[in-house]
Amino acid sequence: MRVEPIHYIWWLVSRSAGVVALGMVSVSVLIGLAMATRIVSSPSLRRRLPRLHEHVALVALSAIALHGLSLLGDSWLHAGWRGLLIPFDLHYRPLYTGLGIIAGYLAALLGPSFYLRRRIGTALWRRLHRATVAVWILGVVHTLGAGTDGAALWMRAVLLLTGAPIVFLVLLRVLGYGRSAGSTQPARSITSSSTDARSRSAADPVLSASAPRASS
Repeated sequence: MRVEPIHYIWWLVSRSAGVVALGMVSVSVLIGLAMATRIVSSPSLRRRLPRLHEHVALVALSAIALHGLSLLGDSWLHAGWRGLLIPFDLHYRPLYTGLGIIAGYLAALLGPSFYLRRRIGTALWRRLHRATVAVWILGVVHTLGAGTDGAALWMRAVLLLTGAPIVFLVLLRVLGYGRSAGSTQPARSITSSSTDARSRSAADPVLSASAPRASS
């Protein structure tokens, strides 16, 4: 018997949003790491990356929210607010869905921290923002363990294509690439105002983490 898509439309919405969320988080992580390691040599491209990083991360956060909220309408899962908000409480693959919920919380808390950077201090913000790499890691584990497409060949290919450069850039970051003597003076963020830039030149470091500024 054929099942009409209208009967599981909310599952389709959540599934699509989850794929978009993982893709956007991966791209945001790549952009953040590219800025942190200063692997991009083109000055004009480096000036554009922070704004792109922010927009991509905002899309990722929106997709994460849609991925979770749309499950409230899934008549098969019956997630409910408790299942969506409390990690490991959902009956469907509780370990992997719980890790996904934690990833969502981390994205929501750490992403918007960019706007608090001047209040909490750049040094603390940088340390916090590095933790957003965990959003991507938990998202990958969640996808493989709980995602409908986790075992699909195309999904594995996407994870490999995005994961390999992310791991490579993380290794460069751990090894201190981009922290040479010629780059010890932090670069200013292009999102700073021109007035602030004149009065505090070289005081606003470029993003050092690999994750969403909300964004990422």
